[in-house]
Amino acid sequence: MERVPVLKIGDILLVSIQIDMEDQVALQLQEDLADRIVATGCHGVIIDISALDIVDSFVGRTLATIASVSRVLDAETVVVGMRPAVAITLVELGLSLPGIRTALNVELGMDLLAQARGFEVPDDDEDDADEAVVAAS
Repeated sequence: MERVPVLKIGDILLVSIQIDMEDQVALQLQEDLADRIVATGCHGVIIDISALDIVDSFVGRTLATIASVSRVLDAETVVVGMRPAVAITLVELGLSLPGIRTALNVELGMDLLAQARGFEVPDDDEDDADEAVVAAS
């Protein structure tokens, strides 16, 4: 059985699902992720589903369960890279994915987690404007 890798980046665990999410793989991911949260003490989880063409009701419920387990273990979950067809399917299935925040990509997901933890996220545009003011002085 294939496993989904769980990578640690700072205080965040990144899960990039690049394989078909069969039921057994989804359950194994749920267990692996909970173990890694406890082992690392990370406070954020990003699940990248950009490679998934479809999400069935079981995988959708498993994502919601992963978010709930993560929250109990003091880690926020953000799902990134959701394709429009996947979003439509989840809505049609009536899955609201409670406890899961979403973002368009990994970078925005990391920003969302930083904001949730109370860290200021620098805005690149403001930095450029500040540099322009200093240069003009």
